[in-house]
Amino acid sequence: MRFMVILKATKASEAGDMPSEALMTAMIKFNEDMVKAGVLLAADGLRPSSDGARVRFDGDRREVIDGPFAETRELVAGYWLIQVRSLDEAIEWMKRAPNPMEGEASEIEIRRMFEMDDFGEESLTAEARATVERMHAEVAAKS
Repeated sequence: MRFMVILKATKASEAGDMPSEALMTAMIKFNEDMVKAGVLLAADGLRPSSDGARVRFDGDRREVIDGPFAETRELVAGYWLIQVRSLDEAIEWMKRAPNPMEGEASEIEIRRMFEMDDFGEESLTAEARATVERMHAEVAAKS
């Protein structure tokens, strides 16, 4: 099972405050442990929302909204993509993570990702499934 682990933003992350060397070292060690265990698929931090934008969809209309965005607790500061056997295993891995926001309360959210088998024939035809599998293989070959 694949999970996206979402690190929630804080005022400090939205201000662009960089982590200390000690935190970076601890985070790199944690990520390295997940790599060695074959769990980590990807991980990155995100720049503050002031460097980003949103695209809002309303039917055929598209509206671009430039950052920063007001509700810090609703923003994402980073993520991990992991592959484990269960939600419980994902939780156990994340409990081992260093606090990603030094000196602040921080929160991560763990969400299971959809797999191809989660979609029935009514949502994903055999042709569409083959296309998605081909695209995944192309992306994997490029990385």
